[in-house]
Amino acid sequence: MTDGGLRADLHTHTVCSDGKLTPQRIVELACGAGVRLVAVTDHDAMQACAELGRLAKERGLLSVNGIEISAYTQRIKFHTLGYNVNEKLFEPFQKKLFQSSYERAEEIVFKLNKLGMEITMDDVNRHRYSLTAPVHSMYVVYAAAEKGYVETVPKFYKKYLEYSKPAFTCIRRPSPEEAVEAIKAAGGVAVVAHPARIRMDRGQLEEKIKSLIPLGLDGIEVYYTTHTESEKAYYSKLCDGLHLLKTGGSDTHSEDGGRAIGQPPFYADLRLLEKLKIV
Repeated sequence: MTDGGLRADLHTHTVCSDGKLTPQRIVELACGAGVRLVAVTDHDAMQACAELGRLAKERGLLSVNGIEISAYTQRIKFHTLGYNVNEKLFEPFQKKLFQSSYERAEEIVFKLNKLGMEITMDDVNRHRYSLTAPVHSMYVVYAAAEKGYVETVPKFYKKYLEYSKPAFTCIRRPSPEEAVEAIKAAGGVAVVAHPARIRMDRGQLEEKIKSLIPLGLDGIEVYYTTHTESEKAYYSKLCDGLHLLKTGGSDTHSEDGGRAIGQPPFYADLRLLEKLKIV
C-alpha cells in the first residue's frame, strides 16, 4: 500500500453475468496489472464471488465480494454497486433478482417471437454458464445470434433491446432506493456505479444521489473507464461535498472489449478500505 492507497479494481464481470472471463482469469489479469484488491460485480449475481475470493487469496491478492444491481429509475438505468454484503442476509433479495431476470428474459423472447424470430428459453439457457445465476439479456442475444438473426451483438442490442426498442423491458427492475436498502440491510457498502453514464442531467442526478444518502448510500464510482478527467474531477468534488467514499473500477467484461483490469488506475484510500473491512 502506497501513500496514495491500495491499487484496486472494484468493478469486473465474469461468465456468471454478461462477461466472458472466469474468476481465475480475472485474478490472473489483476496480478499482471499490479492490482492488489479486486472485486467481481456481476449483474444481479454473486455466484462468482466465493471462487474469486479463494483464487485471489492463493495468489496473495485481497478481495471483497460484490454485485452490480441493475436498478432503474423512471426507465433510466441507475446501476448500484454493493460490496462486502452478508450473502445469507442478502439471499431473499437475490432470489427476487433471479426470478425477475427470468420473467424479463421470457418477455424479451416473447417480443422477439412476435417479430418473427424463433427463439425459445431453452435456446437462451444453453448460453448460461450457471443456471443458478440470473438470466442476463445478453444470453438472449447470444441465442438470437446462434439462430442467425444477429449481424453484430451491439447492433442487435441497440436495434431491439435498448429503451424504446421493440423488445425492451424493465419489468420488475429494482429501484436504486430498493438496491441501496437491500445492500445496507445485508451490512454492505452501497455505491452509485458510473454516474457519467446515467442519462440524467447533472442537477437531476445530484439530487437523486442526495436522496439516497439517508437510505445509507456510501459512495460514488468516480474512477471509471469512460469517465473523462473533467467528469472524474466533478464527481470527486461531489463526493467531498457530500462526504461520500470514492471508488473505481474498469468494468471489464472480456480481454478484447477495450477495457483492461486495473484501468483507469485507482487507489483505494484508508477510509474506503476500513469501510470494506480490508484493514
